[in-house]
Amino acid sequence: LSLCRLSLCFGLSCNVSASCSQLWLSLNFLLTLILNVTQRGNAYTNLTITEWSAPVVWHGTYNESVLENYYQNHKITVGLTVFAVGRYLDFYLKRFLLSADKFFMIDQKVIIYVMVDNFSKMPWIPLNPLHTFKVFEIKRERRWQDISMMRMKTIGEHIVNHIQYEVDFLFCMDVDQIFEREYGLETLGESVAQIHSYWYQATPMMVPYERNQLSQAYIPMGKGDFYYHAAVFGGTPIQVLNIARECTKGIMNDKKNNIEAMWHDESHLNKYFFLHKPTKILSPEYCWDFRLKRNSDIRTVKLSWDIKDYDLLRVTA
Repeated sequence: LSLCRLSLCFGLSCNVSASCSQLWLSLNFLLTLILNVTQRGNAYTNLTITEWSAPVVWHGTYNESVLENYYQNHKITVGLTVFAVGRYLDFYLKRFLLSADKFFMIDQKVIIYVMVDNFSKMPWIPLNPLHTFKVFEIKRERRWQDISMMRMKTIGEHIVNHIQYEVDFLFCMDVDQIFEREYGLETLGESVAQIHSYWYQATPMMVPYERNQLSQAYIPMGKGDFYYHAAVFGGTPIQVLNIARECTKGIMNDKKNNIEAMWHDESHLNKYFFLHKPTKILSPEYCWDFRLKRNSDIRTVKLSWDIKDYDLLRVTA
């Protein structure tokens, strides 16, 4: 079937003048949706489609060969931003980059945008021929909370200045993580959110949304869909720019009123996805904490949390 015919089957418009990236997004979404729908009956109990028809990606709910064959003929570049400031640079960056080079978007062009506060500490790592680094030195904030929240502002600035012209898709990830297995094309989408591994079985009443009604991140009790993890989000550069701008706006408005959301940028990210539903959601397999007890839901782990010692890491002086 042509893309236009596939689109019509799912009630989507097909505009022949649409850009290549828009067509790729449509096909990627349709392929994932078809695979999810057809495999829901294969003894798969986890949610694979949201109420707004966004696919929830679990291992086994996609066909790698279909995606690989398509993207073999439609070349793309995928970006990945990562921030390593203070002791995070010392303890985590090298492991993150080594694992990303091994498992992130194998056989695809990748640009990793590394944001550090000390350029001289950037580790030297031999890369896959398709992978490149771009390293930027950024200002170090006084408090770790501000480091976390100002990340959104920095991401937005870099997208406007250059990233939007360099990549077709962009992921933003925390540095204190390790890629464990192939993290591939099935994750691509227009607007991608990551379900938090600690809260994926919880109802909206139970999750730690921001409950201060004066905060821009406020979500009313009983409302919401999933609790999303700020350690991973992505999409097209323009959609990630929208996420970064709206979160930055909420953070800055709160700061003017001496308000700080409980989970900082993550609270604002959850508010964004509450208002603007993601077009693709990644299951906890794509960001799992091994300190949690594995269960039958988690068939494989693509990306894991690294060991954290916040008392040591969050010293900013």
